[in-house]
Amino acid sequence: MANLDIALKSAMSIDGAIGVALVDYTSGMTLGVAGGTAELDLTVAAAGNTEVVRAKMRTMEMLKLNDTIEDILITLGNQYHLIRPLSGRSGKGLFLYLMLGKSRANLALARHQLRAIEESLEV
Repeated sequence: MANLDIALKSAMSIDGAIGVALVDYTSGMTLGVAGGTAELDLTVAAAGNTEVVRAKMRTMEMLKLNDTIEDILITLGNQYHLIRPLSGRSGKGLFLYLMLGKSRANLALARHQLRAIEESLEV
């Protein structure tokens, strides 16, 4: 089981990684962050994406979908933003938020690696 610092460092080793955060989507609070850029406040971006997760959770509830979100992908012109809600008991209410540069990232591999990081994360 990996602790938070190790998990964030592992996520930053994913090809194309710009930044990563662990976020509590009930409060919008960022629990840990690595990377980012001077132009982009990763904490603000991560907290803003709590609304995306909450909206999807509400929609699934309204539709009575008995399922879970594996991940949410937001594709920008130059970046991928990958949101992965944690599915383990200790991770309930948390998500990993990974920003990737499109020119360097392999999206399928990034999703696979982020899943492995989630499975090893000890919260």
